[in-house]
Amino acid sequence: MTQKQQVIETMRNNGGYATFQQLNRLMDFSTWKTKTPQASIRQIVQVNDEFFRIKPGLWALTDFKEEVLRKFDIQENNRDSVEAFTHSYYQGMIVELGNMHNFRTYVPNQDKNRLFLEKRLSEITTETELPLFTYESIASRAKTVDVIWFNERKMPCRFYEVEHSTNISNSLDKFYELQDFRADFYIIADESRRRQFDSLMERSMYSRIVKYVKFFNYDNLALQYERECSLASMDRL
Repeated sequence: MTQKQQVIETMRNNGGYATFQQLNRLMDFSTWKTKTPQASIRQIVQVNDEFFRIKPGLWALTDFKEEVLRKFDIQENNRDSVEAFTHSYYQGMIVELGNMHNFRTYVPNQDKNRLFLEKRLSEITTETELPLFTYESIASRAKTVDVIWFNERKMPCRFYEVEHSTNISNSLDKFYELQDFRADFYIIADESRRRQFDSLMERSMYSRIVKYVKFFNYDNLALQYERECSLASMDRL
């Protein structure tokens, strides 16, 4: 069996799709004559027509396309369904990254039943409710942030907003109101939105938070997720 055939078989057994992290975990590399099998997998799925990309870091078999898109409730020509999947996909990545680093993780109530692959976000977060870390007037604003990481004292240390097509300034306004906490703020979006982000951060109204707010694109988030998952797997060996 060739390396490509092994990837196809592994993906088929996983329901017709897989993240790179899943492939790295499920594949048997014992017969692969390479020191970088992860890079080989990446090349295989990127250059062969048997695979198609759903999102950065998430691939599926072309023969399973209809089944996989239906599983994730993705309608290719429906903007709302694509945006809903995109939003919860990256929320899930951020939550799992926080869990790997032993932070407590939270998503808003309205997002708890959304799926990260085949798990509800409520199944992977550690906090069912927002920890009582501040006054209600400020907490009510924090409750709407897409993902929050809390430290062992249940104080917020990172706030994340996933911005697929909505107005980035709405997220920056939230961050402005939460600026008094010793925390970092992240806008997660497609690289094409970086210029818009940079332009907004030049506004004087955001001058007090500019050094705390960072832009992180989807591809870099997916790469970080894959890398952290691989390290976590090695630690368990």
